[in-house]
Amino acid sequence: MITSKIQELLVGRDDILNPVAVLEKYPWISQKNLDCILSPDSDGLLCGLLMSNYFGWNIRGFYDGKILVIQKGALAQDCVFLDMEVFRPSFRSVGQHMLLYNRNQLPANWHNFSNCLSVNNLRNYDGTHDFRLKYPFGTIHVLIGVLWIAEEISVPKSGITPLLFTDGTWMNLLGYTENSLNWIRFLRCDDPRNPLHQVFMNDHYSLFELMVAMDEFLRRRDQLTVKRERGDRVAITLRGGDQTPHNLIAAGDTYSFHPEAKARGESFIRLLSELTEWSYLPAKWSWEKWRLLRFSKGTLGGDATRLNNGSFNALMARNPLSFAMTAGNVVEYTIEEPDTITPATAEL
Repeated sequence: MITSKIQELLVGRDDILNPVAVLEKYPWISQKNLDCILSPDSDGLLCGLLMSNYFGWNIRGFYDGKILVIQKGALAQDCVFLDMEVFRPSFRSVGQHMLLYNRNQLPANWHNFSNCLSVNNLRNYDGTHDFRLKYPFGTIHVLIGVLWIAEEISVPKSGITPLLFTDGTWMNLLGYTENSLNWIRFLRCDDPRNPLHQVFMNDHYSLFELMVAMDEFLRRRDQLTVKRERGDRVAITLRGGDQTPHNLIAAGDTYSFHPEAKARGESFIRLLSELTEWSYLPAKWSWEKWRLLRFSKGTLGGDATRLNNGSFNALMARNPLSFAMTAGNVVEYTIEEPDTITPATAEL
């Protein structure tokens, strides 16, 4: 089997993002004072900072694919999920994962993503034909690349390091250079008005100076790291297959984040805030009185099962809450069981 060179795969991939069209299709992205749910890693936390600082959004909880914690009284379907794609037409979400297996065999319920801004879906990329071309940056870069025409977003020199750190962006720039350049063009980073110009095409750093700045950021992150928990996450479960809630303290029918874990999480958020100059507004962030919902996490493909058109469409027929292709032959997914957020959302 002959594998195409990346340059051959990129032929004809010269489309660029149209922020106006995206805002027309998903107008809620630029609305003020919405509620949101974040992924609990650096990308989700940056998204929360951006949206709370510039648009007044309220962070009501976190979702990591295994559990959801959401402020009591908040409705899941009223929240925008940031840094994950929710496979429900009534839910709004923004993400950057590879989702579709084969665009030539579209699942019957693919319209479930009608209210989801997924950057790979914008380009009609799928895992069968385009996995090597999948988006290599963070959801935060998608948001900035769309929202700068709606709001004057600023990225200072100090903000470059956290925006290159998140989701392995820095490593992908160097490890997947041709594809990264294609996506930089897609995001219109060559426009000096676009804040991403400052991130990807800045003239502040030589390569060595940027390495030194990144090293300083990593050292500050590492000061917040404890056993089994890296300092750039809000850990509500431990990484891996364990779906047991972590760092959560029960209080009647609600939960709060453990004070020590909250202190670490807030310290990292304040670090991101200091560097980006996007204000951390504690009143906008929920850390207690959470309802907790448990879900089932599964894997399709890899050693145990085979990922193909039939098995992918069978998975879609099970109506997963969320999923992502994490490798060319693997889909990780979440099923609403034992708990559910649809349709019994009123119970939240």
